[in-house]
Amino acid sequence: MNKKKMELDFNGIPQPVQGPLAAFSSDLDEKLGQNLAGITVVGSSLGEDYKPGLSDINTVLVLDRLDQGVLKAVASQAKGMHKKRVAPPLLMTEPYIKRSLDVFAVELLDFQLVGKAIWGSNPFSDLHFVASDVRLQCERELKAMLIRLRQGYIAAAGNSRLLRDVLVATAKTSLPYLRAMLWLKDQQRESLVDATFTAASGHFGVELDPLREVHRWREEKPRLRETELESAFERVYAAVDGLAAAVDGLEVGS
Repeated sequence: MNKKKMELDFNGIPQPVQGPLAAFSSDLDEKLGQNLAGITVVGSSLGEDYKPGLSDINTVLVLDRLDQGVLKAVASQAKGMHKKRVAPPLLMTEPYIKRSLDVFAVELLDFQLVGKAIWGSNPFSDLHFVASDVRLQCERELKAMLIRLRQGYIAAAGNSRLLRDVLVATAKTSLPYLRAMLWLKDQQRESLVDATFTAASGHFGVELDPLREVHRWREEKPRLRETELESAFERVYAAVDGLAAAVDGLEVGS
């Protein structure tokens, strides 16, 4: 008896992403079978921020059982995934998701906003979050960004490429926390990068153009003088410091 072909829902998925996802999903179906409960696409590959050949395709796999056999099955696809810019998927079970609402509140909240199930049900759509958990994680991670910026500056030791990579990573990492801070203020969250920086800057009174500019370096890869990098570092550090102070002062319910 022939196995029923997996039917994927690509409604709302950009055309360039569909082919890699179809191949990836077919391999998963073959290797994981009934243990695979759902495939959800998350992140920039769902919208206008997706840049073919530059952006990764990020997914979350929901499984009934998560063990080393699953890891081996997914790892066996690593070479093909890399060629198609499909990032290593996040592997979760539904109980794990429910037990992680406090410690991974920001990430799960972001998946709820920027997530589309292409097979199975979306495990994030009906989640409910505690504001104090979200605020605490935002404060902790923004202050950790400041530590990483200081350490990255020292470790770069004048290497322009390394310092540029530190700044780009900071800009990219900041986005889920900006959206979470907007959620804490009951403001509309934006899925697009520029709109997120604009909204957060307006609501929290922090100049975020430095983060916006550095984020564009991922695509533009400009040749920067040492003085330009030094100035960018100073401005990015001030932006993150301002965000950390803003979230530290937020009063939210428990």
